[in-house]
Parts: sequence; C-alpha cells; structure tokens
Amino acid sequence: MKVSRVFAVTKRALRDIKNDRRTRVLIFVAPLLVMILFGVAFTGNVKDVRVIVVNNDTAAASSSLSDKIISNFDTSTLNVAYSNSESDAIGQVQNGSAYAVIAFPSTFTQSVEARASGQTSIPQENVTVSILADKSNVNVANPIIAAVNNAVVQTTQGQGHQPPVSVDASNAIYGANAQFIDTFVPGIVSVAVWQITMLLTLIAFVGERTSGTLSRLLASPLKESELVAGYAVAFGAIGAAQSAVLLAVAVLLFHITIVGNVFLSFGVIALLAIVAEGLGILLSSFARREAQAVQFLPFVVLPAFLLSGVFWPIEAIPEWLQPVSYLLPTTYAVEAVRSVNLRGWGLDKIYPDVVALLIFAGVFLVLATILLRRRE
Repeated sequence: MKVSRVFAVTKRALRDIKNDRRTRVLIFVAPLLVMILFGVAFTGNVKDVRVIVVNNDTAAASSSLSDKIISNFDTSTLNVAYSNSESDAIGQVQNGSAYAVIAFPSTFTQSVEARASGQTSIPQENVTVSILADKSNVNVANPIIAAVNNAVVQTTQGQGHQPPVSVDASNAIYGANAQFIDTFVPGIVSVAVWQITMLLTLIAFVGERTSGTLSRLLASPLKESELVAGYAVAFGAIGAAQSAVLLAVAVLLFHITIVGNVFLSFGVIALLAIVAEGLGILLSSFARREAQAVQFLPFVVLPAFLLSGVFWPIEAIPEWLQPVSYLLPTTYAVEAVRSVNLRGWGLDKIYPDVVALLIFAGVFLVLATILLRRRE
C-alpha cells in the first residue's frame, strides 16, 4: 500500500464532494436539521388542549370547592370551556372538538365537607371528579389527567387538611384500554409506507432516466400523465399491501386495538402511498443519479417522523412550528388511521383528512407530470 495513492483517492473523493452542492448540503445541513427538529419537537409540553367542564356543584360560589379546583387548573395545558349538559360535552369529545369532559357532581362541596367531618355514609361518587377523556392519543390524555390531579392536590393542600376528594379517569369516550403501542402503530405504519414508497419511486424514476428507459417510454404513444397514473396505481396497491402486513403484525404480535373498519385504514394508507409516489416523481426531476436522489431523504422523512404526531403530539410542538405539521401529508394520514383504529370513526368523520390527502396527491401528481414533460 502506497500512502501517495491513498491520498490521491482521498483528494479525489473530497473534490467530488466539493463539486457536488447537494452532497455539501447533506453533510452540513442535514445534521443541523436533525438536531433542531429533535431539540424543538421533543422538549415541549402539551399545551392548549380543549376540555369541557360540567360543574353541577350547587354550592355557593364563595364556598364552592369545585370552583377552587377549576381556578387551579394549569391554563397553559388546559383550554377550559364550559357546558351545562354532560351529554352535550361528551358529544363535543365524540366529534373531535374537545379531548375530555371534566365533571363535578351536584353535591360535591357538601359531600366533601361531610366526609371530612367524619360522615362515612357519603357515597364515593359524590366526592369524585370524573374525567371522560379521548384516550386515542395517550400522550394527550395523560397530561389532562395529570393537570386535574395537580389542581385537586393544590386545592386540598390549601384547605389546611386533606379533604377526601378523588379523581376518576378510568372511563373513556375513546380508547378506554389504549396503550402507547396503540397510539404509536398508526403513526409508524403511515410513516413507513410514506418513506418506502417515496424512496422506491424516487430511485426508480432516476434510474429509468439515467438508463434512458424513461426517454424511450415517452417516445412511445404513452403520455406523461398515463405514466404517472400507472405508477400511482401500482404504488397505491403496494402501500395497501405494506399496511396490511404491518397492521397484521401489530395485531398478532403486539395485540393492538382496532375498533373501526380496518379496510378504511388500508384505503387511507394507499392514498398516502399515492401522495408519496407523486412527491417521489417530483423530486426525481432534480436528481441526475441515485446518489443525489437519496440526499432528499433527510429533508422529507425526518419532518414526517418528528412533526406528524407519530411519537410526540402536535399539541406539544411549539406553536410557531405547528403550522409545518399541517403542511405534511403524513399528519393527516396518522390522524385518520388513529381515529379509525381507536375511535372507530368512519369516512363521515375522517373525510377532512382524506380530502387533504387527495389535494396533496393531486398537486404532486400534476406537478410531477408537468416537470416530467419539461425535462424530457
């Protein structure tokens, strides 16, 4: 081995990197992107979660223990609204406009004072704050429960003794027995299909362009729109197959909960695959070879992992960064699949997410067709 030859190879490799702007960006910008996204997205707390308080406590406002507990709610975590009807409040959680109902019984203050004075005949439910939460996302439900518990502790400590107040969050409107894996799987399935489909399409199109196959195809009577549509159908089917395998493994191996129509989940994932395919063709127009194509991955995959609510709820992401989450197709797919699996929602409830995915698919596929025509 000659040192001069080693240094010659080193010099050539560094020169290639220097002359390739995309590689320089990947080397220096991608690690910064990873650090910033991880640091910003995973250091926040859940904020501004809408909950409905149903305060049936009949005690006077000046002596109402329920009012004192409510006043000690962490308002940075809980966005409190009120309702006089528990059924109306539950309806708001069921339609997705709130995350939980916090209810106080009518004799709450009176019963707590009676229990504190030694009257053991008072029923437990009369001194209990009930939380009916949407537990389809445990990363949001748990901070709600913690905020109510903290308010109860803070209020009772201020009384100079320990009033017998309890918090019951055992019942749930959605996801009563949900675990973290139940919340996590819809996200990981969506992002896995997004990543794989986009990568396969990107590399396939770059490979066909560099080999000349794409030029020969477009020299035939085949139109650009037909080529893109054909790929869309193919990768939509592949996405559905991938989601079937991943969900089957999740059910059989991890025993995840699926309440809704599993075929609707497949449909959402297949639609996401079409969106990813459109983006893959679009990005292929900016790469001359496979190595350059791979360089797009950190800028497409990492935001989907970190900002789509897969690991960390969007409510915990800083407010200035949350709009980016809603520019990602994976955000809508994750929410739709999670709602189908854990809330049991049908197309009538998840249609806003489906419409958003259709818009993304239409925009990406049209732009991909236009750029394909211009490049060729």
